[in-house]
Amino acid sequence: MNFESVMQELEALGKERLKKQYMSNGAREPLFGVATGAMKPMAKKIKINQPLAEQLYATGNYDAMYFAGIIADPKAMTAADFERWMEGAYFYMLSDYVVAVTLDETDIAQEVADQWIESGEELKMSAGWSCYCWLLGSRPDAQFAESKMAGMLERVKKTIHDSPERTKSSMNNFLYTVGVSYLPLHERAVETAKAVGPVEMKRDSKKSSILLASESIHKALERGQLGFKRKYVRC
Repeated sequence: MNFESVMQELEALGKERLKKQYMSNGAREPLFGVATGAMKPMAKKIKINQPLAEQLYATGNYDAMYFAGIIADPKAMTAADFERWMEGAYFYMLSDYVVAVTLDETDIAQEVADQWIESGEELKMSAGWSCYCWLLGSRPDAQFAESKMAGMLERVKKTIHDSPERTKSSMNNFLYTVGVSYLPLHERAVETAKAVGPVEMKRDSKKSSILLASESIHKALERGQLGFKRKYVRC
């Protein structure tokens, strides 16, 4: 499939209900409103195609950008490429669920994520913390320095309540992920989550969300998910 046929197929798969839902979460025109599951048959046909992914991402169309992440070749992308993709990621569903997810499959993931966390920019920070969630939730614990993860837990404890709104959500997810998926610091993550307590995340034109990592960790443990690792991160 080429660029034109993919765009035609995405448009045909669009649903007005999903389009409205995505827009309520921050998406903007152009977009079609395609369910992620509906993209799988196309992804199976195309598999990996970085040049096509770049064409699709450059459209600014949310559905095309999301699909670009599915067919991208992360190992062919440089740090500069990920910076460019982040510049186009105008809301969290792109920064955290396309760019951060794609970055997760690279050898430079921690290096780039660290830079984003230090950036002071809300969506970059959110993507950086989210990338660590995807990493910790899918890779062996031995790939992470325990001292570094402990320092990140302490940073969450000290700064989460004063962080930008989307970053709060990703930091809260980091607490949860360490507590469930990173066994060396499970107990410390549980203690940190309790110390952090409820985190209010304000949302434009919507009621604030209350994030509570300690409760989410407890529920995961009740389901027997301690040590859980994903087999796949991308769709």
